[in-house]
Amino acid sequence: MDKSLQEPMTMPDPHFPIKVHRCIKEGIGQVLFPHHWHEQLEFLYFVEGEATLELGSSTLQVKEGDFIAVNRNELHYGVSRTPHLFYYALIADFSLLQSHSMDAPEMKFITPIAQNRLLFNNRIGGDDAIASMLSIIKELEEREFGYELAIKSELYRLLTLLLRGYVSTVLTQEEYVERMKNVERFAPIFKYIEEHYKENLTVELLSGMAGLSRYHFSRLFKEISGRTVTEYVNETRLNKADYLLRESPLTISEIATATGFNDIYYFSRTFKKVKQVAPSAVRKKRPAMR
Repeated sequence: MDKSLQEPMTMPDPHFPIKVHRCIKEGIGQVLFPHHWHEQLEFLYFVEGEATLELGSSTLQVKEGDFIAVNRNELHYGVSRTPHLFYYALIADFSLLQSHSMDAPEMKFITPIAQNRLLFNNRIGGDDAIASMLSIIKELEEREFGYELAIKSELYRLLTLLLRGYVSTVLTQEEYVERMKNVERFAPIFKYIEEHYKENLTVELLSGMAGLSRYHFSRLFKEISGRTVTEYVNETRLNKADYLLRESPLTISEIATATGFNDIYYFSRTFKKVKQVAPSAVRKKRPAMR
């Protein structure tokens, strides 16, 4: 994996590696977290507001009440879609559930998760999973006597719910190695697009950075991101444009140019197609400048 995109993950208690963040974001288009990955499993519970999440090759629109699982080593990114957003992020190192002596349940379930060979669906449904996460949060915040036992118990319960209803992929060791090799190769490409979206980002340029032919690069890019290069670049630009339409005094034409669109008519058509609303309609919702 590209170490530059790895999030340093310190834990309040290294001997009990689990923590929770209470996250509040104000303003449409605010980045919840930049493109990054980490070796811990993460759960997101959205209390208020809406957001767009990129999780591996999937893009999810999430809202109040949604519960999301982020797999280990899964490249992820998030941006707010509403003026106010409140969510919890629970990060757990599953070494917490590993024992010194390997038993059958650990070999069957915990080890494949720790090796990233067992992957979960990102969108998790049902009140039981949410209740389990909220119970863990409560125990972490109150830290009553025996809270460690309560947390481990809830983690096992949550893991059981995921294993019974939300397993998406079980990889062989060879498949896992190939997956990680491709993610490592493409992580710098996603970072480059995020930082240079205003520029002319051609397949030739990006495939050259990855050291791949155009055909091989395009095939792998869509496999990893779920979108073509053009779709992904346009989506990145449109997210920036959406923020500027709501928060800046720039004209629609100036915003199109500022986000890499040389043709305002193409910008307007693409924005409406992807966002299901015209740029002018978004602009009308912008608060008056004082």
